[in-house]
Amino acid sequence: MLTLVRIAAWIVAAVLVFVTLSPIEARPVVASPHLERAAAYAVFGFLLALSYPRRWWLAMAASVAMAGLLELAQGLTASRHGRLFDFSVKGSAAILGVVAAQVLHALLARRAAR
Repeated sequence: MLTLVRIAAWIVAAVLVFVTLSPIEARPVVASPHLERAAAYAVFGFLLALSYPRRWWLAMAASVAMAGLLELAQGLTASRHGRLFDFSVKGSAAILGVVAAQVLHALLARRAAR
């Protein structure tokens, strides 16, 4: 099961890179951009923290760093631009995803201990 969660986390990472750096016209639209960003990075942080439960702090740092690096990388593309506000949405959502994974992990550990 852990292997599947890790594969899912890295697939989400690849999709985030593609969607973030592709031309704006190629970006799929499902909901409002802020909601899409927040949901995507929350899922990424959640999956990454579940993938590496003993290193949740590293998962948090990596997911926030990825948000920042991709936001900076948008400045290298012709049709995209990075914004501090977008980074704050993505980084905050990634942190919330990691925290949610930690809460789930603690609840499952507590349940297993009974």
